[in-house]
Amino acid sequence: MQGVKLELKPQQLQGFQGTIKITDFTYVKMTIKVKVLKSKDMALKGQKTKSDFLKWEIMQSLVLKLERDGELKFALLIATGSYIGLRISDLLQLRWYQLLNQQHFVITEKKTGKERRVTINPELQEIIQRLFYKMDGKPEQFMFVNRFGKEPVSIQYINAKLKELFDKYGIRGQYSSHFMRKTLGRRVWEMNEYSDQALLLLSQLFNHTSTTTTKIYLGIREQEISNLYLSV
Repeated sequence: MQGVKLELKPQQLQGFQGTIKITDFTYVKMTIKVKVLKSKDMALKGQKTKSDFLKWEIMQSLVLKLERDGELKFALLIATGSYIGLRISDLLQLRWYQLLNQQHFVITEKKTGKERRVTINPELQEIIQRLFYKMDGKPEQFMFVNRFGKEPVSIQYINAKLKELFDKYGIRGQYSSHFMRKTLGRRVWEMNEYSDQALLLLSQLFNHTSTTTTKIYLGIREQEISNLYLSV
């Protein structure tokens, strides 16, 4: 594959996927050999992606493994996302002071413009406190800050990294940043004995127009259809 000669500013390389050879440090002139990522590896910005959910115990085990192996940012991301169920766009805007040593916090959702009060589970609070010190966090800093230390990581980066981590730990399925929100939904539904009342509350939590939409979102309708075949 032939190299492509480009003149780039350092900030233009953020999120770049490929092999870079610097040929002239003075003019930041580079020869770049680009590796094209398939859509299954990284979703395009604005593209909807289908995602499975994790069983609660598997999610908890994964968080501990990530923390053990030094993947602190993703241990924090998966724990926080699974316990509070925010959309990824809202999750990435969280700052440490909003959650650290707090019982709840209030946000305005980016998609709906609605204000939402979120209660922080004590188990999640323990994880947040532990990782705050391990990550040398600063109260005013974004919890999921990028490597430059000023802005949150991108959703595209998260989806690519999740695929890498799930492959590493042998977790099969199709996963994107949506899986955390779905993991919470399935956990709530199961803990409330698969009741219609739980689905109604979840539809309000997720701002769905009906419980039918919530069933489809959580993959419950597919499971019900599958069970029909097994019941024959």
